[in-house]
Amino acid sequence: MPAIDATLRPAFAPTGRLRASINLGNPILAHRDAQGQPAGVSVDLARALARALGVAAELVVFEKAAQSVEAVRGEQADIGFFAVDPARSQGLRFTAPYVLIEGSYLVPAGSALADNAEVDRAGTRVAVGQGSAYDLFLTRELKAAHIERVADAEAVRAALKAGQVEVAAGIRQLLEGWAQGDAALRMLPGRFMVIQQAMGLPDSRGAEAAAALAAFVEEAKRSGFVAEALARHRVQGASVAPAAGA
Repeated sequence: MPAIDATLRPAFAPTGRLRASINLGNPILAHRDAQGQPAGVSVDLARALARALGVAAELVVFEKAAQSVEAVRGEQADIGFFAVDPARSQGLRFTAPYVLIEGSYLVPAGSALADNAEVDRAGTRVAVGQGSAYDLFLTRELKAAHIERVADAEAVRAALKAGQVEVAAGIRQLLEGWAQGDAALRMLPGRFMVIQQAMGLPDSRGAEAAAALAAFVEEAKRSGFVAEALARHRVQGASVAPAAGA
């Protein structure tokens, strides 16, 4: 990846290190490896950005998306990796997306629900991870169904299995894995949303830093860096986002 103008280092890394907020709540983009260390597409991008700036990367790891967002907004981290959503825009500047991920529904195998459109009915309870992209999106979109906000993805599955909800919402790849390993669960066909995963930084870092980060993301897509990272980490259910404005 090309070097970034050294005059922008203070904007990106005021402590002398690039503090990257990593959300382990999205296993498509970040996870812990066999040694327990953070790994994944977002980690690769964070380290590549640090190299382009000529500084060391410091990974600030969180289990939930909302925590990761707040770390950047509060400037405990310098950059982050977020699903683009209007509810997260205050205090942050987003790039165009680098990866697109599908959001889908999971139901008990015996559920009468057959289509995504049938979910939004009175009496239907939908489990989501609190503060996740699905929570933010469905809070706006669902008019009749009730949203049950739980701690994380595992709590979403537990709520569905226990009969506390009729539907689980989440990353398609993750839900498909659950359904494949449990005959008592099945996917609803298709998707209810496409999640645009982007990079972001605090608004206070200025327009030049935001433009440089946007250019970095575009080069990461154009050069094949993102595609190679997805392949290296054996990610399925995600695709490289098109060039900005395409």
